[in-house]
Amino acid sequence: MSKIMYSLGILAFAIFIFLRISLKNEWVTTIDLVAAHLLKGNAFIIPFHYIGEQTFILMIAVLLLVWLWLRDRNYRGMMFTLLTIGGGNMINQFIKEWVHRARPDIPNQLASFSFPSNHAMMSVLFLFTLAYFMTEDKRKSASSIIVWLVAILLSLLIGLSRIAEGRHFASDVAAGWALGFTWFVIVWAWYVRRKKWQNT
Repeated sequence: MSKIMYSLGILAFAIFIFLRISLKNEWVTTIDLVAAHLLKGNAFIIPFHYIGEQTFILMIAVLLLVWLWLRDRNYRGMMFTLLTIGGGNMINQFIKEWVHRARPDIPNQLASFSFPSNHAMMSVLFLFTLAYFMTEDKRKSASSIIVWLVAILLSLLIGLSRIAEGRHFASDVAAGWALGFTWFVIVWAWYVRRKKWQNT
């Protein structure tokens, strides 16, 4: 499992870097335009952006921290949560300011920068963190598979909702997913190793 996670994390980071250096390429613009045309105004997908709002994520993070503390005083798990969600948000804001990519040109557009999508990145981080702790003690069970499938599906829909709203380009969203998963794997690797050291 570890080798698969590490490999996927490296692949995700490679995708992020590739998108970053390709932002001005014609093929990226074409994909962005096609995705916008296919998804713009989609009434089913748009509402999912609410699940990716910072207020909602903060509420879930606080509840998860309280649960980890009450359940078994899992301080490393609490640090895991702070690093993925809090640290991930800081990384996203730093890269947005560094890249300085303008958002799609629509009326009443948001003033912040576009790349990578915060909703897409944070949806991966908070949903995968939640899914991990919900399934930590019951790996490979049917219920854990369902939990992870729901987390993946919701993160996809949250990201797509930003394209449907015209708030982000598809490349912003793909980069957000990729960077979010990369950071999740990094923090997960730290957590798993610390857990092994404790048990040896």
